[in-house]
Amino acid sequence: MGLSTRPVVRPTTRTMQSSPALLYAFYLLVVQLQPCSCCPAVCVCSSAEVDCSGRGLATLPILSSLPSTTRSLLLPNNHLLLLPVMAFANLTSLERLDLSNNFLDNLPAGLFTELANLTDLSLRNNSLTALDRNLLQGLVGLQRLDISLNGLAVVPVGLLDKPQGLMWLSLASNRLQALERAAFEPLVNLQHLELGSNPWECDCNLRDFKHWMEWLIYRGGYVDAVECTLPKDLRGRDIRTVPVEMFNYCLQLEDENGGGAGGTRSGSPPCARATTPPSPESTVVQTEAELPDCMKPRYRPVSVRRAIGTVVVAGVVCGIVCIMMVAAAAYGCIYASLMAKYQRELKKRQPLMGDAEAEVDPEEKQISSVA
Repeated sequence: MGLSTRPVVRPTTRTMQSSPALLYAFYLLVVQLQPCSCCPAVCVCSSAEVDCSGRGLATLPILSSLPSTTRSLLLPNNHLLLLPVMAFANLTSLERLDLSNNFLDNLPAGLFTELANLTDLSLRNNSLTALDRNLLQGLVGLQRLDISLNGLAVVPVGLLDKPQGLMWLSLASNRLQALERAAFEPLVNLQHLELGSNPWECDCNLRDFKHWMEWLIYRGGYVDAVECTLPKDLRGRDIRTVPVEMFNYCLQLEDENGGGAGGTRSGSPPCARATTPPSPESTVVQTEAELPDCMKPRYRPVSVRRAIGTVVVAGVVCGIVCIMMVAAAAYGCIYASLMAKYQRELKKRQPLMGDAEAEVDPEEKQISSVA
């Protein structure tokens, strides 16, 4: 009919396979058009859980594509080395995060800032040798924390200030030799603490933490074995069974070294004793914050201060009771002496006070009555 018909060309699978650039462009278009709620190809996803365990990952998958309703993210048994600061920014509903059995050696501060609903965090079996004191900032709902099987030598003061609701904590199998009591005092809800398989040095640097452990156990908490490595005479013993009297020498060391227990743990030398006292003209009033560490007042935990107050009050009460007992004894002696004197006087005066007939012999009284 004079009309030429031109066949319609449709993109076939063979055509798309022959053009990788076209495929990539098509993928980007689809990703941009659809909302970010897809599951990474290397992971297995369900309605509330994303499981990327054992996938050999060296970097994180695109977590920004995960739905914000994800509650559980499992990333164990991979090859993760680093985590970007905003890696979990959009996962505000996350409650469980498992990063165990990786090669993480440095975690940036603020990594978990957005995870206010996180209750369970596992960093077990990594290569962590130090933790930033602000690492757990934002984890106000954290209840379980596992940092076992790492290379930690110190738990910095302030690390556990935010997750005050923490109930379960494991620091087992690290390189810990001593712990600061002040780092653990915010954990008023802690019930389970694991500290085993660490090279504990049972000296003055562990004394205050020993007292805190005893307080935790007293209120119903659990602490596993804390076996001493040093000194040799305590090797293999649980520090909780070591009598507190063995740490009395620490007070003498603190006085000799100007405060700190031994003055060597922090790496700073003891305060040098002044050879000549400062002159009144050169004396400058300094606040406590301006003083060097060795001149600041020694930290005394609240429980220790209360214990000292209890001892003082008990001593005063005992003294008052002793004084009252001495006064009662003196009063009893005086009263007994007066009564004895009174009885003697009464016996002397009794013949004078009796009737005259009482002095007559009964036989004479009978004869006179017969007559």
